[in-house]
Amino acid sequence: MPLITLIVTLVVVGVILWLINNYLPMDGKIKKILNVVVVIIVILWLLSVFGLIAPMSAMRIG
Repeated sequence: MPLITLIVTLVVVGVILWLINNYLPMDGKIKKILNVVVVIIVILWLLSVFGLIAPMSAMRIG
């Protein structure tokens, strides 16, 4: 994956998360959970992109 695609994807995810946090009325606990889930997903995706873990499509739950 080209570096520019990686950076653009991270910026888009960050902007979407910022928009959700600032403009959607939610309880603080729900926002915190949403932020944690998004950060975990992004970290797993980055590890997958850099080849440190198996690709997400190869992972099975259950």
